[in-house]
This record gives sequence, C-alpha cells and structure tokens, in this order.
Amino acid sequence: RLPPPPAALAPLPPPPGPPARGSVSLHRAYLRSPLGLLRLGQLALGAAFWVTVAAHKYEGAAHFALFAAVLVWLLTLALFGLSLLGRWELVPWLGSRWLLTNLVHDLALGVGLYAAATGIMGHKAKQRSFCNLPGYSQHCLYSAYLSASICGGITACLYLFSGLYCLSRRCQDQRDII
Repeated sequence: RLPPPPAALAPLPPPPGPPARGSVSLHRAYLRSPLGLLRLGQLALGAAFWVTVAAHKYEGAAHFALFAAVLVWLLTLALFGLSLLGRWELVPWLGSRWLLTNLVHDLALGVGLYAAATGIMGHKAKQRSFCNLPGYSQHCLYSAYLSASICGGITACLYLFSGLYCLSRRCQDQRDII
C-alpha cells in the first residue's frame, strides 16, 4: 500500500471555464453608422475586384493584386463581423484599441494595398488596350482588367473615407467606432 500523495503532487482542480457571455445580437447602430455603410461598400466592391481578377486569366503582377485584394477583403470581413456583433473586446490587445485598429487597417492596408492593386490592374488594362479595337477576334482581357481597376479605385476611396472617419473620431477623443 502506497502512502497518500503529498499536497504538492495532488492533482489540481480544472481551471474555471470562460465567463458566460451574453446572447449574440446584431449591433444595429453600427450597421446604420457611416463606418458600417462604408464597410458594406468595401466588402461588395472588394469582392467584385477580386472575383473579376480571379475569373479571368491573370499572370505576373496580377497575382500580387489578387493576393492584396483578398487579404484586405478577409480582414475587412473580420472587422465587420466583430463590429456588427459588438464582440471586438474578444480580440486580444486590439479589442481595447478598436478605433485605432480600424484606422490603421483602413489607411495602411486598405488604401495602400488597393491603390497598388488598382495601379497594377490599370497598367495591365493599358497593355491590353490594343485588343479593344473593332474586328479583333482573339480573347481580350482589357475589359476585365479595366473593370477590376475601376472597382479597386472606388474601393480604395471607400477605405480612405472610412479611415478619415476613424481619424476624425480619434481626434475628437472618442474611443468608439460609432
């Protein structure tokens, strides 16, 4: 028979579970706010950009444009979802700085990467402008590249507007996104 284990070696009770959270509901005030509406436009036009590029043959720098658009789109979707559910406090370190997180996302990632992607697709459209002539019978990517470039430019402007909105709230010493 073995003696009972010392108190230091006794098994510890399991750690307490996460605190109970309230019910999940939509943050409707966010949906009606300028930032919520801008996010919807960014998601719609961003999806139009990368779907247009992905649906057609692409090569070279268009790979970067597609990567940049999808990356920013996915991050925007995450920001939108967390903001819509009012659950940004679940994001470690960034949740307490949600307005600043949105500001950096919009101005650095959104404007920067979409401006680069728009420039790439605009350059590719210019390179293919010869096939827009009447009577050209080969497959032409000009309209796809031009459409992607226009969607990207408008999307970059939407990110600029939402970044400026967050910046104005930050300058007014407001800490919330609404």
